[in-house]
Amino acid sequence: MSDQGPGDAMPLPHAGPPPRPRVLAIANQKGGVGKTTTAINLGTALAATGEEVLVIDLDPQGNASTGLGIDHKSREVSTYDVLAGGATLREIVRPTAVPRLAIAPSTLDLAGLELEIGQERDRSFRLREAITALNADPTEPPYTYVLVDCPPSLNLLTINAMAAADAILVPLQCEFFALEGLSQLLKTVEQVRSALNPALTIHGIVLTMYDARNNLSGQVVEDVRAFMGEKVYDTVIPRNVRVSEAPSYGKPVLVYDLKCAGSEAYLRLATEVIQREKALVRPLAG
Repeated sequence: MSDQGPGDAMPLPHAGPPPRPRVLAIANQKGGVGKTTTAINLGTALAATGEEVLVIDLDPQGNASTGLGIDHKSREVSTYDVLAGGATLREIVRPTAVPRLAIAPSTLDLAGLELEIGQERDRSFRLREAITALNADPTEPPYTYVLVDCPPSLNLLTINAMAAADAILVPLQCEFFALEGLSQLLKTVEQVRSALNPALTIHGIVLTMYDARNNLSGQVVEDVRAFMGEKVYDTVIPRNVRVSEAPSYGKPVLVYDLKCAGSEAYLRLATEVIQREKALVRPLAG
């Protein structure tokens, strides 16, 4: 017979760790290749499929934050505060006009972060630790995807993104020196993999700013596909005026003009990303 009285509660089963989102770092040390545009619009497209998405703006210029409608004056706390240890990610997250899409905004303070924490032992893992704690509150809906918009350099901010990421998505502009820049990025990925994050992979390479009237664009597509094979997404993002206009209105192009060629391309890219995720058997539990 049990000694347990009627008022004694049965012990609850251990809930285990909170589900971890899939983390994709959108990185390329070259500027003007479409990193921020990809982060904003891929995030929007993933949210449209029902995913809970957080874009983390890790660029001191803060273009992803502006492009999702977050005014500079309203950014009282930012990703700087998270990496400096003064706030959690949940505390700085802001909703956007897109359902299920949130943004962790940045400020220019990020530019000085490396000087502040460069001597700290955990300097490369600040973002990883913040993301690990992101879904800890059971009263908040868990994020399923985190997209990190990296700055156009291979500095401590980008290293933090790579150390925290499951995989890297590389936007590559259809221009003459595309492969040269890609080689440098791949070397950095290998260094991060060997020293900080052994599980890091290249999720895929997305060719951006493709101009069908330009022979060079077609040649770059051929060369990159020959060099990287299946790592290159089938989707190619075209040069499109509507894509360029949308950020000035604080909107993703999918909200600004859903029917334009750029929007359609980003929707196709989201479909490819999800397909690759299914092939990888998304480890949301871990």
